[in-house]
Amino acid sequence: MPLLLAISSLLFYWAFAYNIVRTDYIKLVTLYIAVFILFYNIIKQLKHNTKALTYLAFGFRAIFILAIPNLSQDFYRFIWDGRTILEGINPYLHTVESFINAGKYPVAQALELRAGMGSLNASHFTNYPPINQLCFTIAALFASKSILGSVIVMRLLIIAADFGTLHYGSKLLEKLKLPVHHIFWYILNPFIIIELTGNLHFEGVMVFFLVWSIYLLYSNKWVLAAVVFALSVATKLIPLMFLPLFYQWFVFGNWNIIKKTSQKAPQEDSKNKLDLLPTPRYNYWKGITKLIAFYALVILTTVLLFAPFYSSEFINNYSKTVALWFGNFEFNASLYYIAREIGYLFRGYNEIAIIGKAASILVVCFVITLSFLRKNKTMTQLITAMLMVLSFYYFTATTVHPWYIAMLLILSVFTKYKFPLVWSFVIILSYLAYVNVNSMDKSENLWVIGLEYLVVYGVFIWEVFIKKAPRFLEA
Repeated sequence: MPLLLAISSLLFYWAFAYNIVRTDYIKLVTLYIAVFILFYNIIKQLKHNTKALTYLAFGFRAIFILAIPNLSQDFYRFIWDGRTILEGINPYLHTVESFINAGKYPVAQALELRAGMGSLNASHFTNYPPINQLCFTIAALFASKSILGSVIVMRLLIIAADFGTLHYGSKLLEKLKLPVHHIFWYILNPFIIIELTGNLHFEGVMVFFLVWSIYLLYSNKWVLAAVVFALSVATKLIPLMFLPLFYQWFVFGNWNIIKKTSQKAPQEDSKNKLDLLPTPRYNYWKGITKLIAFYALVILTTVLLFAPFYSSEFINNYSKTVALWFGNFEFNASLYYIAREIGYLFRGYNEIAIIGKAASILVVCFVITLSFLRKNKTMTQLITAMLMVLSFYYFTATTVHPWYIAMLLILSVFTKYKFPLVWSFVIILSYLAYVNVNSMDKSENLWVIGLEYLVVYGVFIWEVFIKKAPRFLEA
């Protein structure tokens, strides 16, 4: 049976890599459902054979090596940025259109790359942080005149990051006394294989550095953990929102206990079982000092990574580009679409700028609340808090591309929550968002989006507030 499941998966992944187009919706969804069912059964069959699961995970990735991504066009911009850096051009200071409109072609295959990335991407400044840019530059170094060559190099880098995630994720699961095979809910997941290896999204590199950093932190190597955490931030900015959550880990974590004072045992008829436990005492100022040093190292390392690209124009261009995600773009959102409709009802036009800012304020308030009012003393509690913060951010965001939830999925591996795994299955519906009977209608099909989030919110509410409420509030 495992052999049959593996061969079937290989065939389906080959179809995904070389025999599908984004607009072939029925085939896309059918293949994805099939490969996801196979993935689930493979893990169930081989959960005690992690070596076989490892071979399968990277065997499936190998199928995509020679494939040009067919569900995303972002990789064209990746190639452009890497090649401009090799030419000594700061990619943060120029849009693609500024070169093309001036009749300048600073890199090989400039017109082909511009056509591939599309006008929207070409008209904006790049928003990819330095570690991303390093990966793009490595691809340009080895394949400066071949799009396929650049794709292969970037794909190998992403696969290497997955190897790192598998290694440190497994070790972290062992330390947390959780089943090691749980890491394959991420590594072997078709969503991860297709979106990251197949479509060349570098969330996998960000995930690798974050998992490595968490492992180092749990091993009490907080200095190196801070540097590696900064590498995750310098790949994608998302991990920045986790920084406040480290407060309780550093101040009230087990490593910082200086003394345990025993309490008098209660009478046998005492109902307060907590009286049986010793009361821990913490070296508060030692924890605060390490926390501040951790933050300083993260910020300093991040700044140093951005430093080679620094200029006044860079600050202006980068901040404007990042702001676009909060005030201009909208895709596959949930609560935002409800707020947008309310805005239409009362104001008569799209209030995305106001709603985007309000959502950002809500996220900040939520992060602060979880940082100080929820128990985040143990590593499991800390990772669970990260999962909840990121979930809240995506639930309120104006734009949620499929590959964004890779971080949610890896965090869930170290917790008891499975709604990100369910989301990785139904996320395929986001590719159907523009299926409309009238081909002139370019708006998203909100019925499709609604179905996706009906499933996600249903599982989320069941796990967090009904079935497992105490785990979120205390564990």
